[in-house]
Amino acid sequence: MYIPQHYRRLKRVPQVIVPKDIGMILAYSGVNRDSVCVDAGAGSGWLAIALARVAKQVYSYDIREDFLEVSEKNRKNEGLDNLTFKKGDVTKKIKENNVDVVTLDMPDSDKAIKNAQKALREGGCIVGYMPHMEQVKKFVETLEKRKFVDVVVMESIVRDMLVREQGMRPSTKGVWHTGYLVFARKQ
Repeated sequence: MYIPQHYRRLKRVPQVIVPKDIGMILAYSGVNRDSVCVDAGAGSGWLAIALARVAKQVYSYDIREDFLEVSEKNRKNEGLDNLTFKKGDVTKKIKENNVDVVTLDMPDSDKAIKNAQKALREGGCIVGYMPHMEQVKKFVETLEKRKFVDVVVMESIVRDMLVREQGMRPSTKGVWHTGYLVFARKQ
């Protein structure tokens, strides 16, 4: 899978959300230059950095100090002053309120929905990123119990193409499944 140049210069420790999924998150969440976002499960900071390139302000949480150190170095290398990394567990508390978008890329992200709902403004978007269908099911069930609306689950599949003199065809290499995306809005 092709990784754009501006991502190649970012350090990577845990698994990251890749550009194909970042693009879907940016497009479907409605994040824009006036948006305030909360991101949980910062990891190496790839999604938080992508959000900060577009949004007014981004707060990104992680429970692991080693991941936050890498994320902070990536933030400094990108020169983003509108991105703040925080050590914290969003299943216990999200300090921000009236935010436009909350992204959750962490194990048991369904346990963070209650706090995400408190942090979101009316009409705000919650985004879950999960590798397994069982996680998606729990996440969606929790969203429905908490009365979120416009719940959508999707997967982004990208096929690289092999272009040669003798003909063009799909490449036999590449990353197919990365994660499932869940989008919903707070009523």
